[in-house]
Amino acid sequence: MLAGVFIILFFYALGEGVAWLIQGFIPGSVVGMILLFTALCLKIVKPEQIRPVVKFLCDNMALFFVPAGVGVINATDVLSRHWQAILTACALSTVLVIATVAFIQQWFEKRRK
Repeated sequence: MLAGVFIILFFYALGEGVAWLIQGFIPGSVVGMILLFTALCLKIVKPEQIRPVVKFLCDNMALFFVPAGVGVINATDVLSRHWQAILTACALSTVLVIATVAFIQQWFEKRRK
């Protein structure tokens, strides 16, 4: 399990380094996940090496939402002043995501036939 923790932290640190080099254009955690995904696809990292750590993190995922929830509670004054814009952005982004997924799904279905 310790090797799995090391692998995940290594790719996280590598992603943060790449993000620093590209001046934060893409967050380091996202770059690290892309690099880890690439390493898994190229079979550089075996899924069995990180499976116990990933299972532990997924089983305890609720803990990762606590800081975001605290941030929302601390920003209630900002949220109350701009609730219309936030609600509009949430509604529009939801509709755009649903439409995009629908079009991509249709494209894949046509391509599969």
